[in-house]
Amino acid sequence: MRSALRDALGRRSPVWGGWITGPTPSGPEEFAAAGYDYVGFDAQHSYLDDADIAAMLRQLQHLPIATAVRLPSAAPAPIGRVLDAGADAVIIAMIESADQAAAAVAATRYPPSGVRSFGPLRASLGRDTAVLESRVDVFAMIETAAALRDIDRICAVPGLSGIYVGPADLAISMGVDVAAATTHAELRDAITAIHRVASGAGLITGIHAGSGTVGQAMAQLGYQVITLAAESQALRRGAADHLTEARGEH
Repeated sequence: MRSALRDALGRRSPVWGGWITGPTPSGPEEFAAAGYDYVGFDAQHSYLDDADIAAMLRQLQHLPIATAVRLPSAAPAPIGRVLDAGADAVIIAMIESADQAAAAVAATRYPPSGVRSFGPLRASLGRDTAVLESRVDVFAMIETAAALRDIDRICAVPGLSGIYVGPADLAISMGVDVAAATTHAELRDAITAIHRVASGAGLITGIHAGSGTVGQAMAQLGYQVITLAAESQALRRGAADHLTEARGEH
């Protein structure tokens, strides 16, 4: 069984994603209605807890959109909880070494190949451990200079599905202003190099873009999984457009 994210990539590449940082029932559905391919739930920088994420994952289970959850570390218990709730993929933040990437993979696999504890929370997921493992993708988030230095070994970790770049933290770690995270020459070279190494290792490459314009630029570099905007950004942009129309300020 392939993951929903891989199914989406099988239909087209790149795939486009939205991002959820608050417990909103409408945000994920609106991204799905707008034609986005996946929605990511942020368990690192957000107002979401496990119950919020589980409820929104259940809400989306019958809609044609894949789901991912970003977690702050490779700790097995939080990863297991979001997978038990039905997430199609996990994105593990601040991976800086092959050992950390291997720990992230192990958290998504049952013994003897991993350390995941059995306990699916949705009956629709079934009880077949091989199926439960095969429907999950795990991404190592590359967002520090240290990770960049170990990128070849990270990409060689067995079982890793892909690499997901966090340009803002990568910029900070390299002494570059966050505002220039995808435009600064040194950052652009790093982002290009990460894609080259990861794709050479047969991995999916993903990145946090933050806008459609940056998303298109990342697609031109070859990235396949591209997050465009959080729900707050989308709301702000739509609200501003409505206000501009109402004021006749075209």
